[in-house]
Amino acid sequence: MTSSALLALLTALASAALRAQSAVVYGTVHVESGGPLRFAQVVVMGSNLGTLTDSGGHYRLAPVSPGVVIVRARFIGYVPAFDTVSVAAGDSVEASFVLHPSVIDGLPLVVVGPVVVTAAKRSQLLDQAVTSVAVVSDTELARRAVSTVDEAVDKAPGVQFLNGQVNIRGSTGYVQGLGSRVLLLVDGVPANQGDRGGINWDLVPLEDVQRVEVVKGAGSSLYGSSAFGGVVNVITRDISVGWHGRVRASGGAYANPPYDVWRFRDYTGGREGLDVTGSYGTNLVRGSLTAGGWHSDGYREQDRQNHWQAAAKGVWAPGPATRITASGSWASDQYEVPLVWCTRGACDDRGLTYQPFKIATQDTGTFTRSDKGYLTALVERTSSDHLAWQARGSWLRTRFTDLRQGADDYGIANRLGAELRAVSRPTAGRVVTVGAELARSDVRTNIFTGDTSSTDTVVGTHTQAEFAAYGESEQLFGRARLTGGARVDYIAVDGGGLSAVVSPRLGGVLTTSRGAWRASLGRGFRAPSLAERFVSTTVPPFRVIPNPNLRPETAWSGELGNATRLSAALHADAAAFWTEAYDLIEPSVNGSAIQFRNVTRARLAGLDVALAAQPPIRGLTASLAYTFLYARALASDSAPGGPLAFRPKHLLTLSADYQWRAVSVGGDFRYASRFERVELYSNDDRVAEKVLDLRASLEQGPLSVRCRLANALNYIYNQVPRTLAPVRTLSVTLTWTY
Repeated sequence: MTSSALLALLTALASAALRAQSAVVYGTVHVESGGPLRFAQVVVMGSNLGTLTDSGGHYRLAPVSPGVVIVRARFIGYVPAFDTVSVAAGDSVEASFVLHPSVIDGLPLVVVGPVVVTAAKRSQLLDQAVTSVAVVSDTELARRAVSTVDEAVDKAPGVQFLNGQVNIRGSTGYVQGLGSRVLLLVDGVPANQGDRGGINWDLVPLEDVQRVEVVKGAGSSLYGSSAFGGVVNVITRDISVGWHGRVRASGGAYANPPYDVWRFRDYTGGREGLDVTGSYGTNLVRGSLTAGGWHSDGYREQDRQNHWQAAAKGVWAPGPATRITASGSWASDQYEVPLVWCTRGACDDRGLTYQPFKIATQDTGTFTRSDKGYLTALVERTSSDHLAWQARGSWLRTRFTDLRQGADDYGIANRLGAELRAVSRPTAGRVVTVGAELARSDVRTNIFTGDTSSTDTVVGTHTQAEFAAYGESEQLFGRARLTGGARVDYIAVDGGGLSAVVSPRLGGVLTTSRGAWRASLGRGFRAPSLAERFVSTTVPPFRVIPNPNLRPETAWSGELGNATRLSAALHADAAAFWTEAYDLIEPSVNGSAIQFRNVTRARLAGLDVALAAQPPIRGLTASLAYTFLYARALASDSAPGGPLAFRPKHLLTLSADYQWRAVSVGGDFRYASRFERVELYSNDDRVAEKVLDLRASLEQGPLSVRCRLANALNYIYNQVPRTLAPVRTLSVTLTWTY
């Protein structure tokens, strides 16, 4: 054996011996309310060994030298905590911490809750947010046995989905997915489409979602355009140390029409899917991969769909104060397009005025392929107890092809974005958040008019550039926290001149013996999507014509709310809200032509109430969410006043769950009052929504079985023009977790 080989062997043996003698220190970091603290820094004092906690507050330190060591946990705004532990060679020792707000953050709140990150672009307790925030945890997602995020978010107070389009406190109405007035974030990164401004709710696999935060009210002071009515932040799972895996299989069936005269097939439609997730992590690097798909026969004629998806995430923590994350997702859908239901004479109507489960014969064969994906990279650094910063870059791409009789449509859109943000605590009781953001969207499609500077008159190619800077400061005065800030956005379309929009916000939280009171007033805005400006196509029987001169829509939005624990078993959160909107972009119908115009000044006001209760019956929990909404267009010289379309005056959700050992049962009941006004087919009959969902689950070790009966009463109704809402659907989900 050569001397070099002998030296290598001795080094390997020494390293193995040292590893055998080393130990592991593990545990959790929580705030005093009991919620886990993500990204808390945990280090072994006097060494270079350190890590950051995951979304569950867990950490693991290895290898730790045997002996007595001091472990420190800290997070900006909290008093650092220390623990002295004695570790033996090859042993594992637990050291868990509870961090308390420091004098920088002031007195603890009387009413506390989980940590949220969306309302202020930084970690804060839920009851420190100056606007209403609803949190949907992964436990709720799993319990409801849903397939996509929107199915669970739909039950949050003040939130309603209309055929996949989200409404928060009635902000959006329904415009077939164009120009959402709600901003979607994935781990804080904007994910609205670059061409339509809409949202793909199946972009992130459900199994990768840790929780969803819904911020209600104008969020443009921090997030800019599209945060006109609120923000939905989908937060993906952190990757745990070690090997982990998950397999999720699902199957289900759709109810047949309740009357034979409505039958459109001679078999029962089904739905089945499979997702597989694997991950591995160390203190230095972690990675996960999810892949799967599902098929659905649909519940209407021409409603089949195939969905394929993949997602990956990697984390590198080169030091205890630095974290670098790269993630991405891709999804592909091939689906038939049911469009609107069939009316007399347009299909085999069997003598009926309309056939809600069938489509017009001329629409047979309409088919769409849709591909979408995103990539993002994020660098997070905690420089000191008083300063943290992060930088991110992102790319969102969507592509669709509509195969129709007579002509095919297609579109390709990209959205590139970048942001630099810093959070500082310069003096006692003060928190300052500042940042800059830029984005560029481009689209190439044959359903847009061409760029006026281009010679291409067949294919429409357009761009939109956005530049923004924002800042917000929070100051503590005794038991009151006051917040003030603003954002300025510059927008340029097709390289034209910049238009500027300023969005300020003021707010405050006051802690009293009667709970935490919050108040806020801010300005929201939404720039017209490229589709609203330039779309030129036909949606039978209507012709959609472009309007390049659209202006941004703006609004002043305010709320006054209170979160309090009425008793040990009852928690309440109530908020009165008001929005005064200007230049709302709505589809204007003139005969057979539709054009998007700035036609409406509107007022939306109402009340949100959420109650969470634990009755005396052990294992039983219940909740109630109610929203009263007054939504009116104000009369002007160019437009009459009246109710805004597709907004229910009353929205109620009742939920209850009972847990007995490994078995749980529960259900949700949703009531939405009849729309006072609809568009396009205003004479169609319409009823209130009354939908009951039932669920049951069994968990045994790594296995869980969940059953869901959606629309258990098979209530037949529609929310949007001549489009039937889902019928009764039974689904069974089997999950194995390692």
